[in-house]
Amino acid sequence: MRASLDTNVIIHLYMAGLQSILFDVFDEGVFIYEQIRNVELDNHGRDVLEKVDADIASGKIVIFTDQKLKELAIYKMFENNFKENRILYGSGDLGEVYAISLAQTLGAYSFVTDDIKQGGPYMSLLQFEDEIMPFTFADVLIIRYLMCITDEYQTVKDFDAINAAAKLNWTFRSQLSKFIRRFFKDPYRKEDTIWIRKLANDHGIKLKDKLERLKNLCK
Repeated sequence: MRASLDTNVIIHLYMAGLQSILFDVFDEGVFIYEQIRNVELDNHGRDVLEKVDADIASGKIVIFTDQKLKELAIYKMFENNFKENRILYGSGDLGEVYAISLAQTLGAYSFVTDDIKQGGPYMSLLQFEDEIMPFTFADVLIIRYLMCITDEYQTVKDFDAINAAAKLNWTFRSQLSKFIRRFFKDPYRKEDTIWIRKLANDHGIKLKDKLERLKNLCK
């Protein structure tokens, strides 16, 4: 899996010291656009910038500049994607617009953000006929668990650590319920159900059993 990251999820994971979750799940590449590194993180995430830069330097995160996009002959595609997304979401979601546009341009498939407000990019993408899959940090944790990278206890522990560091005031129970509703009970789009079934097949997962274990920890 490959992912393009929004500013907020970078800050939240690095503040909790759990950025490795990204590299566990998105083992085919983690990408950010230069504006997110040079402007968004510089303005809002200076506390984590040194660690982010270290992961960029080591190749764990690939940063895409306009020059790099031009060298790959995909800058015009990125520019068009950005213009369309900015019309859809407006200037208030600029970091997310950059991240989504990069995902669309690279075929990254996954877009990770912790901004789930109504009318925002995350909620909108759930309802669009679009190849981009939006995830929050909670979604990524559950997917990591389903891929058998870690167990249910570590999943809840990591959720609590990130939630506290980010001061989001989420509950694991509510996020798990949203995940189950999205992929199983009342999906916004059939592609999400197809995707989770393929994930289960690829990793030999018994989805019902594994999700039941997580639910039992929320009682």
